[in-house]
Amino acid sequence: MAFIVKKTIRNKDYYYLNENKRDPETGKVKTKTLAYLGKTKKEAEKKAKEIKKRIKEGKFINPEKKRKEDEKKMNKEKAEKKEKRNEQEEMKSYKKQQEAVSKEEKEFLSFIHEAGLVWGPSPEIYGGLAGFYTYGPLGKLLKNKVENSVRKVFNSHGFREIEGPTVLPDIVWKASGHLDTFKDRIIKCSKCSAVFRADKLIEENYDVAADSFSNEKILKFISEKGIKCPSCKGEFEKSINFQSLMMKTIVAGQEASLRPETATVTYLPFTRFYNYFRKKLPFGVFQIGKAYRNEISPRQHVLRGREFTQAEGQIFIDPLEKNKWEKYEGVKNEKLPFWDYKSQEKNEELKPISIEEALNKGVIKSQAYGWCIWLAYQQFAMFGIPKERIRLRQHHPDEKAFYAEDAWDIEVRLNNYGWTEVCGVHDRTDYDLKQHSKFSNVRLEAVRENGERFVPHVLEIAFGTDRPTYALIDIFYEKKDIGEGKTMFKIPYHMAPMDVSVFPLMKKPELTNIGLKVKELLEKEFVVDYDVSGSIGRRYLRSATAGTPYAVTIDYDSIPNNDVTVRDRDSEKQIRVKVSELKDTIKKLINREIEFEKAGKLKE
Repeated sequence: MAFIVKKTIRNKDYYYLNENKRDPETGKVKTKTLAYLGKTKKEAEKKAKEIKKRIKEGKFINPEKKRKEDEKKMNKEKAEKKEKRNEQEEMKSYKKQQEAVSKEEKEFLSFIHEAGLVWGPSPEIYGGLAGFYTYGPLGKLLKNKVENSVRKVFNSHGFREIEGPTVLPDIVWKASGHLDTFKDRIIKCSKCSAVFRADKLIEENYDVAADSFSNEKILKFISEKGIKCPSCKGEFEKSINFQSLMMKTIVAGQEASLRPETATVTYLPFTRFYNYFRKKLPFGVFQIGKAYRNEISPRQHVLRGREFTQAEGQIFIDPLEKNKWEKYEGVKNEKLPFWDYKSQEKNEELKPISIEEALNKGVIKSQAYGWCIWLAYQQFAMFGIPKERIRLRQHHPDEKAFYAEDAWDIEVRLNNYGWTEVCGVHDRTDYDLKQHSKFSNVRLEAVRENGERFVPHVLEIAFGTDRPTYALIDIFYEKKDIGEGKTMFKIPYHMAPMDVSVFPLMKKPELTNIGLKVKELLEKEFVVDYDVSGSIGRRYLRSATAGTPYAVTIDYDSIPNNDVTVRDRDSEKQIRVKVSELKDTIKKLINREIEFEKAGKLKE
């Protein structure tokens, strides 16, 4: 019940309307002021009557309560305005950052487009489908160089190449586990509904292996680091879902899938291999070919395509022979940049150690597996990727496949995307052959000399040719600003898409006739670019931008002397070489068997 109270302050009277109410939690009675009524009793009684009437009708609003509510509302509005200003500032900062990145990426993409390296997403005239690209003339030549290097390395170590089908019935993928488990975790933007691969959102911004994170850890990491949607800068939903990476099709009424890897296709003809290699283990096979994955929101150009080329080598070995590997002795002292999972967890600096030391410390499990890691590392060194840009990262225990005895990735530090996985080396044990034996009812076994039957283990070197191709472009592209010189593609000479350019100084018959003969001579061994258009300076520039190591110029001195000028791409120095010695000279130069200044008469 409300009642009038008089308060005297500094000899002046003030009237208030109060109310007593019992606190439901404490049980104590508390007095609350409902309203100020004035300075005279008559005025107070009149106002009190009006207020009591409004209270009875439910129309009274407590001024004190209203003041507090207004204050709360005002504070909330201030906070919202501040948050909005912060968001606007953050968005401005983000846009500036994106504009800077976009500028660099636009320049890089402009280079690879204009140079004829990679185009897309394809088909461009229809707007493009993410994850599908076209290699242009220069890009295809570079990719060929990468694939030929793979063939050379594998063949030189006793592997033999096969080619299997790209589409197989789903019973195969059921056996391998792909049909049920080959999925990636996805997260959705609450604002624009864009979907992203959850672990890659983290790995693109932080040097951590988020693939090993639990769903809860991924959500917590994204929240704590404030990772926003790359499309709209919105917040992500607080849930993780899954998407199958398999691309489905129907063949003659039977459900089938495009292969997501070449490895499974390589295991299936095991009995054929076993007979071909005269029933002797170990033996190695490899396959280079297309694979397909329904990649979630593919970004990072050809690094994460939906259609890509894989190059995977498989060694079939008796598990009892893993630590009796003959080739181990020749490589055990080689130091490699091993970064085991324990060092990763402690954020310890990587220190190269020998393969033997890694084996003795238990960092790797067997001699044969150590040799496979060495071979994979050698392959990327053979591409010409600088060793300081390569590291070997071990999978965390909860990151590697349940059947794998050990798993390491080769990572390369790119200019655009930082440390990026380019190869995986796995000890797959006997999982694959056992699974396909079970589902096919065919025994995939070998026999020891004592007659004992066993299922061979598989050691795998798995990578693609798109990522090394991209890495070579990314690392050796040199953008120069105006006044700094010309933009160059300083790819290692032996990996250059084109080996040599041939330029008649002028489009005159006496020069072009010699030029065509030189072209024909060199084409027996090299990829040759023959160009007669434009000034010689412009042709030199085009040749250097394409990464071509050497430019051969036929001038008027070539007619009486039967020699040509050879120009080095990086130093821009020139030598005179006899036409009869030209092919051998270019070969020795590309193979680094001779110094440029000593390969001919140096021109001043």
